[in-house]
Amino acid sequence: MKNIYQPFEATVEEVIVETPAIKTFVLRPKENFEFRTGQFIELTVPGIGEAPFTPSSDPAVKDMFELTVMKAGRVTALAHNLLKGASVGVRGPYGKGYPLEKFFAKDVLVIGGGVGLAPLRSLLFTLFGEIDRYHKVILRYGCRTPQDMVYKDALRGWAKKDKVDVLTTVDVGDKNYKGHVGVVTTILDKLPLDIKKAVAVVCGPPIMMKFTTLKLLDLGFGPSDIYLSMEKNMSCGLGKCGHCRIGSYYACKDGPVFDYGVLKDIPEVWD
Repeated sequence: MKNIYQPFEATVEEVIVETPAIKTFVLRPKENFEFRTGQFIELTVPGIGEAPFTPSSDPAVKDMFELTVMKAGRVTALAHNLLKGASVGVRGPYGKGYPLEKFFAKDVLVIGGGVGLAPLRSLLFTLFGEIDRYHKVILRYGCRTPQDMVYKDALRGWAKKDKVDVLTTVDVGDKNYKGHVGVVTTILDKLPLDIKKAVAVVCGPPIMMKFTTLKLLDLGFGPSDIYLSMEKNMSCGLGKCGHCRIGSYYACKDGPVFDYGVLKDIPEVWD
């Protein structure tokens, strides 16, 4: 019987520096690996520990996948020291992905904050790969400064796609920055969509997700049409340790993707 806690081996094929604090690791698994957009894995740094990450690459690619990692704690800091050729462990995939069938024929508004664009990148690849299933894809992305923006080249390329609308913002600009300045909620007015035929997907820091959700409700989105990636402390990935509990739910088992209609009455949902 397979040990559900035993990781399989993967090799670091490439390390891409996104920002001073964020790197993307291109991994080649030693065995077949498939995931649905929105699911997550547990990454093991041998001899150090493990941490949960949502793949940021296209689920249609089976022989490689990517993880975008922000240096935020002990394991992530040591993961940033990984070089090409290093071996890591992977458990998963775990959780539930985005319910894409509920997005068909609708305007899909994707809102990311900071490194929260990483899980959304996987979703965007999936949407772009089947763009005729959707009416339009609208991406709104914000980060702290121009230097903190991830996937800069990809953002420019996405903006040129048919049926795709992209707008970015930063909290604080600099002398070389010519784009919009303000938190991400400031670019959610005058959206090119029909709210009655739209869904919204949000991922980012908890405070950003809270105020973005409130903004979307003010704009007229129904709670069940707002999808949140609730990436809590998903330690075991199997609903056993309880560290990722949200009310009566576990982010690792019942999520990490939830519609806000399920979570809206939980007092500590943004903790």
